[in-house]
Amino acid sequence: MPHDLRDAICDLVRHYAALTELATARLLGWIGLSPRKYHHWRDRYGQANEHNGLVPRDHWIESEERQAIIGFAREFPLEGYRRLTFMMLDHDIAAVSSSTTYRVLKEAGLLQPWNSKPDRQGTGFVQPLEPHDHWHVDFSYLNVAGTFYYLCSVLDGCSRSILSWDIRPAMKEADAEIVAACPSTSRCARLSCKRPTKLIPGSVRGSSPTTVPSSSPRTSKPSFDTSKPPTF
Repeated sequence: MPHDLRDAICDLVRHYAALTELATARLLGWIGLSPRKYHHWRDRYGQANEHNGLVPRDHWIESEERQAIIGFAREFPLEGYRRLTFMMLDHDIAAVSSSTTYRVLKEAGLLQPWNSKPDRQGTGFVQPLEPHDHWHVDFSYLNVAGTFYYLCSVLDGCSRSILSWDIRPAMKEADAEIVAACPSTSRCARLSCKRPTKLIPGSVRGSSPTTVPSSSPRTSKPSFDTSKPPTF
């Protein structure tokens, strides 16, 4: 409700209560206004509606000062926010604390972390466009009556089809070589008239695969941690 209408209602109730000498509670009941809300409006008489908004403080910087800080930081992009604070004092740009400079530059996206590294996501692995260009070796744990076995699979990198698979008692390099050199994978290589250019060992629990150059599946060495079975 607008504050001027709220004050008008308070004036109306106060006027008729003095004119008719009736109780204020009876007048509030006739107009359908609760006494609690009326007393709350009376305490806020003459004040604008803020609705829990931020009350401006004397130490807050103005928008002109904020733009001046941002503009000065863009003129000297190699300087830190502490040095920029004292440089702005020397150049009579803005008299603010270093923490204020930090907050303004952070909100404007002008602060660079000191240990920032370029994002390499999506640049490490190039998805193959042809079948049998990359083969992926993947191990999965199988818990059979309390004993761990390992499902070793060879997948085509383009079609994601399983070329061969076997359940092995261990997760070692020799087990991966046996599965990769089985007749089904050799038949796939003969049908495609080429050997895979890379054999990529996958992870056991779903982490990103690492690319290892290889001329044939027999000479690849998957890097797996076979020290102990996982804990669930």
